[in-house]
Formats: sequence, structure tokens, C-alpha cells
Amino acid sequence: MISFENFGDLLGRDIGPFASKPTSIEGDQQEAALTLWESPDGKMDTGIWECTPGRFTADRTDNAEICHLLTGRVTLHNQDGTSRDIGAGEMFVLPLGWRGEWTIHERTRKIYTMVARGV
Repeated sequence: MISFENFGDLLGRDIGPFASKPTSIEGDQQEAALTLWESPDGKMDTGIWECTPGRFTADRTDNAEICHLLTGRVTLHNQDGTSRDIGAGEMFVLPLGWRGEWTIHERTRKIYTMVARGV
């Protein structure tokens, strides 16, 4: 039998210690993440991620990402120079192959689901 899983209060959940963000290009960004669930084949996972203000690069060559901002405000920058502001309560998708940058304007927490290429 396969059962559903409930992860409780994601706003108040402790997600562990913060560490320097390796892809940060502006600001002294710190991030933390907690995987809540992973598929048995390892091709899909979901969790909580939080990051401090600054700017970083992102590459979704090998996986797509579905995001729901719980707190904070960000600007996503496409490689063609267009951008979009996104705030708490909004959900968005970074499709397979997307590359760009994130500007974190205030400490941000999101729920993410990563889906690997070929799923």
C-alpha cells in the first residue's frame, strides 16, 4: 500500500543550519534546505529552501523545478534580459532547460519540487 505524507507547518519548520550559497554572485548569501520527500528512484524530490538577500545564478539543465514562495520577495531574470517579480503566496515553474538568475530582496522561504530529466 502507498500512503500520502503530511509535512505539517512549513513556515515554522526548522530546516537546519545555513551555509554560504555557492552560486551567489552578489551579497553574502546564506541558504538552508530540508528534503521532505524523495521518490524511490531518486528522480523527484520536494522540500523547503530558504535564502538571505542577494543574487545568484540558477541552471535547470537537468531538472525542472516547481516553486511556491511561503515568505519573501524575489525577481527572476531570464537569459534574454526579461524579469518578473514574485512574492509570498505565488507559485511558478522553472522548466527543464531554464537558466537565469534570482535576486532575493528579502529573506525568502519556498517549497520546491524538483523533477529530473526523463521522468
